[in-house]
Amino acid sequence: MRGIPGSMQVLRPRTADEAVEAFAEHPLALPVAGGTDVMVLWNMGLLNDRPVLDLSAVAGWRGVRKAPGGLRVGALTTHAELRDHPEIRRSFPLLAQACAEVGSVQIQNRGTIGGNIANASPAGDTFPALAVYEAKVHARSRHGVRVIPFLDVFAGVKKTVLNQAELISAVELPFLPAKPHRTVFRKVGTRSAQAISKIVAAGLLWLGKGRAVSELRFALGSMAPTVRRLRAVEARVAGRKLGPALVATAVEDAARDVFPIDDIRSTAEYRLAVSRNILRSFLQA
Repeated sequence: MRGIPGSMQVLRPRTADEAVEAFAEHPLALPVAGGTDVMVLWNMGLLNDRPVLDLSAVAGWRGVRKAPGGLRVGALTTHAELRDHPEIRRSFPLLAQACAEVGSVQIQNRGTIGGNIANASPAGDTFPALAVYEAKVHARSRHGVRVIPFLDVFAGVKKTVLNQAELISAVELPFLPAKPHRTVFRKVGTRSAQAISKIVAAGLLWLGKGRAVSELRFALGSMAPTVRRLRAVEARVAGRKLGPALVATAVEDAARDVFPIDDIRSTAEYRLAVSRNILRSFLQA
């Protein structure tokens, strides 16, 4: 039988410098942002006697700011703030849509973008949108800031490449080169709300001269241990005019990019079939 929740040593820095110094001095401390996942584990007695690094008071890591060539989102910015932010809705609407699908309204008001990434769940609702927007993650330690391409952050289920002394401080969103001709965000779950996704997808499509594909970006989450861009599909359609034969081939190529998993929420066969349907519908729109 697991122990009941006990006392908790809480470190509460108020500045970014204090946060990274505290983490360096207490490397076994568990960083906490919104706490929506951590408190579940603590209530189960799984975090007894582990110190906690409460980042909620680090004001400099909250909010959306203009940055060279894009926006910089503080790691402590909540899903609700991103869902409703005018510039996010205008320039990065798929991220706003994804944040509106995260859990319940209560979770959206507490959960943070940095905590979502650090948690590294395969079913992270924001991940496909961040993948197609080619976001960059800022990881800060006492030695400075390391900028990591979003897709390179994940090392497996609930695993990241962050080292022991690094904390996510911000997410960088580069502005798109031009407005896409088509966009898509889809979440498929058991229910229409408050459900962990079986599949989550995001896509951007640009058309050029003669309506040929200038660029396609398409990503799938909750399909594999980490979020995946469909590189084979993207390469297949690049520079070519979409038609029934090309769309059919591209849809078949999806199996080269992602190897769906079986788990308690769904089967690999279902995930692949539904993701192909989403891709087909998007390309044929």
